[in-house]
Amino acid sequence: MQQTMPWPTELRVADEGRVLKIAFDDGSAFDLSAEYLRVESPSAEVQGHGPGQRVTQHGKQLVQIKQVQPTGNYAVRLLFSDGHSTGIYPFTYLHELGRDFVQKWAAYEAELAAKGLRRAPK
Repeated sequence: MQQTMPWPTELRVADEGRVLKIAFDDGSAFDLSAEYLRVESPSAEVQGHGPGQRVTQHGKQLVQIKQVQPTGNYAVRLLFSDGHSTGIYPFTYLHELGRDFVQKWAAYEAELAAKGLRRAPK
């Protein structure tokens, strides 16, 4: 039996580009901050090209989503106010980011603390 992935029923930018509101056909809905989306970008610039190559993003607290571009029928590309535009966010990844927010955000904050980095821009 093939499991179907949740499909977005709503996707819009709100709060002057600070939030991506996304709802899915499984009834889940998430308000994902631009900062969270930026620091968890699936791009190679952030994630690296292999294990252990992730680059800790910091100073992104005030970043905004400037544009959302559909990419095929499976994802969106988000363009941010800091110029980052290489992340293609599959709908499955956006669902994962919403579902696992508490754990992912705690891990991000711990990573910042361990490296002596801050969320606030310089």
